[in-house]
Amino acid sequence: MTIVILLHLNLKFNTMYSQLFLRVAVATAFLSAVADRFGLWGPPGSANASWGNWANFVQYANQLNFFMPAPLANLMAILATLFEVILAVLLLIGYRTRLSAILSGVLLTAFAITMTLSLGIKSTFNYSVWIGAAACFLLGTIKTFPYSIDGLIIGHQLPLSTKK
Repeated sequence: MTIVILLHLNLKFNTMYSQLFLRVAVATAFLSAVADRFGLWGPPGSANASWGNWANFVQYANQLNFFMPAPLANLMAILATLFEVILAVLLLIGYRTRLSAILSGVLLTAFAITMTLSLGIKSTFNYSVWIGAAACFLLGTIKTFPYSIDGLIIGHQLPLSTKK
């Protein structure tokens, strides 16, 4: 009986912090990609930049969305960037966390599918896109988020709280 209780407490403790870590990790990945589009990781061709500027990113987005007319593919580049920023902020602050996680998983799955169709499956493995999508869908199954606005709204206390 004691072992079962300890396992239960350990699982709750692990979920409490692992969901926070996962939210921060996905949000950071999204914001890092957006930063690269605006040259914040360095100019095109530098060690830390995949695109280095907006024009290179749009060209890449058009390559991924080869099945769309160019103006629509350009719009998709803008929408992807907006969704990444919005979802990153929502995950960081923990607002509508389950929905944000599921939408992040859908966005990453869409990226993975278009990458597979245009560049081949290996490109998705290089950037761990499927793992990111799966992690987001798993995050969407968690019911409580203590370190979040959702947790404050629902009334969950932080673990260090003295209120019972």
